[in-house]
Amino acid sequence: MKPVLSLDPGSGMSLTMQIVAGIIVEVDEKRWRPGARVPSIRAFALAHGVSTFTVVEAYDRLVAQGVLVARRGSGFYVSERRLGAPAQAAEKLDEKVTNGWLVRNFLVASEGAIHAGAGWLPETWFDSEGIARSLRQLAAHPEHLLGYGHARGFDRLREQIVRQLAEYEIETDVGGVMTTLGANQALDLVIRQFTQPGDIVMVDEPCYSDLLVALRMRDVETIGIPMKPTGPDVAVLEATLETHRPKLYFTNSRLHNPTGASYSSAAAYKVLKIAERHGCLIVEDDVSADLVQGAHFTLASMDQLKNVIYVGSFSKTIGAGLRVGFVVADHDVVEGLLYQKLVSGMSTPTVTERLVSAVLSEGHYRKQTEQLRDRLGAAQEKTCRRLEASGFEVFCEPRSGMFLWARPSGIDADSSRLAELALQQKILLAPGHLFFAGRMKTSWLRFNVAHCNFDRLFSFLADSVGR
Repeated sequence: MKPVLSLDPGSGMSLTMQIVAGIIVEVDEKRWRPGARVPSIRAFALAHGVSTFTVVEAYDRLVAQGVLVARRGSGFYVSERRLGAPAQAAEKLDEKVTNGWLVRNFLVASEGAIHAGAGWLPETWFDSEGIARSLRQLAAHPEHLLGYGHARGFDRLREQIVRQLAEYEIETDVGGVMTTLGANQALDLVIRQFTQPGDIVMVDEPCYSDLLVALRMRDVETIGIPMKPTGPDVAVLEATLETHRPKLYFTNSRLHNPTGASYSSAAAYKVLKIAERHGCLIVEDDVSADLVQGAHFTLASMDQLKNVIYVGSFSKTIGAGLRVGFVVADHDVVEGLLYQKLVSGMSTPTVTERLVSAVLSEGHYRKQTEQLRDRLGAAQEKTCRRLEASGFEVFCEPRSGMFLWARPSGIDADSSRLAELALQQKILLAPGHLFFAGRMKTSWLRFNVAHCNFDRLFSFLADSVGR
């Protein structure tokens, strides 16, 4: 057989991963059709000059990902039904960069990689000792961990969330709170409950990339409302509402992902009034609430959940892998979301809910979040200054939280191309087009300040803009 893929032994990506990525492209672009038999392990290895062990490992990974299926005594075939293919396609980076999910998975497992565009905190920044103590407490009573929990969530955790919300001046009770599998599930449940294919919703522009994926999978049309350093462009917001009558507005009011911006009180007041006047429901994504320095006003606190659905999470402060989030709203709204949760996933895992509750009960959580805020504040200042010294313009200086939005000064560069070059040096950048509904080319990039304390990163950035 003729070689199917062009493999580069000198690449930073292993031959196994190159084969996996290449075959996925062949399948996604329909050159390998569903149900077709793929080359045998021996034939593929001979054609590409690699060992059979390398091909076996690549084929096994493709089977595990649902791209191929193995038939005993017959060989490997392209899956007839590729589970998760729409989501993977939606997550694809620019073709010059390769599949976004593949880039992330490769770099997570790659030693020495710099995750400058990541959406999570380093594991070493979390209170691992506190997690271990809480796990030991839970292990003493394992009988409470094995059954289904209540679909609304663990009662004690919901009570703790109510008390936490009271500190943000959001008044509710446990009937207005439902736990979710991270904030992403909360957003997905809202989309399922309030939209149909073809509906129009508004999002911040730029916007949280996973939200855009969820909306595309639902065939919902999105209109971006430009984000300024002090909040959304309210003139564009009102004009969009008057012209298109969208049902929902998804927005980050504090420590916006990806720009790091936060609403001013004036912007928050105007957004609430405009949305109320046009009958548009606001979905306030506030997952970084505990990373905010200073005042704790939110859209939900100003509106008291009359026209706002509030989404929160513990992923940014206790641990990203726990996947415990929550949604807070009017009781009738929560009832509708509860039905969506029941039909899509039953309950949130009991173990992780009780673990988060135990961490909150232990008393160290407040100190841990204070340390995170201080550490991120210092990282924000340092990263801003180093980006500027490397020839980058910063959108705004959040002074807290994880994210910065920046671009090369005075250069109309394509950040996708920059991300491609960075990948070759094991640097993961987040090109700006991932955060726009129209996937427009842009020079902006998202930086996570918790992953930017590397001279090698800033040397690369300075070289890329000719500094």
